[in-house]
Amino acid sequence: MCGIVGYIGEQDSTPIILKGLKRLEYRGYDSAGVAVLENSHIEIRRDAGKLSHLEALVHDTPLHGKIGIGHTRWATHGEPNARNAHPHIGSTGEFVVVHNGIVENYLALREELAAEGTEFHSDTDSETIVHLVEKFYAAGSNLAEAVRQTLRRLKGAHGIVVMSSREPDKIVAARMGNAGGVVIGLGEGENFVASDLPAILEHTRRVMFLESHQMAIVSKESVEVTDLDGNPVKLPVQTISWDPVAAEKGEYRHFMQKEIHEQVRSLTDTLAGRVDFDEGKVILHELNLDAEQAKKIKRIIITACGTAAHAGMVGKILIERIARIPVEVAIASEFRYADPLVDEDTVVLAISQSGETADTLAAMEEGRQKGARLWSIVNAIGSQAMRIADGCISMQTGPEIGVASTKAFTAPLIDLYLLAVYLGDLRGTLEAGERFRLVQDLMAVPALVGECLSREPQVKALARKFMNMEHMLYLGRGINNPIAYEGALKLKEISYIHAEGYPAGEMKHGPIALIDRDMPVVALAPDDPWYDKMISQIEQALARGGAVIAVATDGDNRIPDLTENILWVPKVPWLLSPVITIIPLQLFAYHIASLRGLDVDQPRNLAKSVTVE
Repeated sequence: MCGIVGYIGEQDSTPIILKGLKRLEYRGYDSAGVAVLENSHIEIRRDAGKLSHLEALVHDTPLHGKIGIGHTRWATHGEPNARNAHPHIGSTGEFVVVHNGIVENYLALREELAAEGTEFHSDTDSETIVHLVEKFYAAGSNLAEAVRQTLRRLKGAHGIVVMSSREPDKIVAARMGNAGGVVIGLGEGENFVASDLPAILEHTRRVMFLESHQMAIVSKESVEVTDLDGNPVKLPVQTISWDPVAAEKGEYRHFMQKEIHEQVRSLTDTLAGRVDFDEGKVILHELNLDAEQAKKIKRIIITACGTAAHAGMVGKILIERIARIPVEVAIASEFRYADPLVDEDTVVLAISQSGETADTLAAMEEGRQKGARLWSIVNAIGSQAMRIADGCISMQTGPEIGVASTKAFTAPLIDLYLLAVYLGDLRGTLEAGERFRLVQDLMAVPALVGECLSREPQVKALARKFMNMEHMLYLGRGINNPIAYEGALKLKEISYIHAEGYPAGEMKHGPIALIDRDMPVVALAPDDPWYDKMISQIEQALARGGAVIAVATDGDNRIPDLTENILWVPKVPWLLSPVITIIPLQLFAYHIASLRGLDVDQPRNLAKSVTVE
């Protein structure tokens, strides 16, 4: 997602903002901009491409002022060009905004504002925010209240920073949901706003982290925090260690916990530049594929290891259902020894966080030798799996430090969904109306993940209840069967509890013999086509005296009659449900390991990048 930096004080804000944005480059971006209040007038410089383009623009046409905000953007609405770059300015030139997140209801808001005479100068969802602030301010609100009223109109998860020449002594920052963090840095006669700590650590180590539905009114001498009703909120001031590793963790105890929470941002990032929500289309130019080539594909073999293989299992269902192409999932360490049946009409699709996994690279080479087209889904830019592929989808999640992968699992789930829609479109197997619906369903996913994350205290309470178990059985069906595998893998990786993922329908063919009060059953039973079957599996486990932990959809009135141990998730179209159902299982594993006092980020015997066979 986007990077945000804001400054108010006595120094020239421009170099501070540009340097802060530079420290957030690891997030990835395709445009950048800065807005500064100069002589009571808001001046903006913005451009597509890297920060060097913006720096050159500022060098040629300088701007100076003691209050400013800056932004780096991944495009989600509108092309990555100067017109769509942030900051966005209102019609009067007196209000300016930078934004992280997706305004899910932007089309309705845009139509409403346009009907009132508002002219739009970009294709972004974010521009609706500044026009709403301008509208409410004109109706008699002050800046803070205009932002509050605006936030009440927005759907989705957001991080927003607003500045106005009408109130030149303040910056207003707000957080709604889990669209990345909003951190306030406290200085002497100056204060800072950022989306992440590295942007401001050079200037201060005293910070406050905004929670969801909180807003900060930042002046050079003070910071006032309120909720969205204007009630004062007292946030703790934290002093960040000078240890750079500890500083990177910010408000989180472990990198894994931070990376779980970064999934709202990382999912928005992986959508960036690949979805046209207005047209309901997916754009994957990086695959170098046209309709004629797409129609020649007879089979796709997804090859990967561990967590990435579980993502591939979900991808098989998505691609077969949407694009109607047969898909096989091959564990990379076995693929090249199986003498696979591969030809020029086959695509070998490798999935890897590091892009350097030895088994996966060997599988790709096997595919190459047999004439297959090679694709990869990779997180590490410039890695070998990216370089040797004919086409590559970058996960765009940013660095993943924790050994147990989290955000590099959910990002490829979205990438595989995009691939399925893209292939279905090119091959003519997907009607325009269905394609539009599938694309629109994506818009709410980051916010729904944020909703899951907001329920972390309930997950932690359940983790405390089961932290001393020695065995667990994870059951799922259909598209959530791979999530049972992944949930079990997360638990065994970091807590060292024996956990086994299994197809729920196979429980009675063996694993049912293991079920007793000392072996809890984690049952994935969201609102999907396999729901009734999962209810039957839960009842069978209970009949054998097993304790059941259910992952269930909000509003379910059957599962509470069966078990009190429920991990609730919001309702989502079933093809996207794995992105949601895995979140509580990641948190469950994390908190069990943390409560057991284990090294969550560096579990024993494991490495982040497995570069040997």
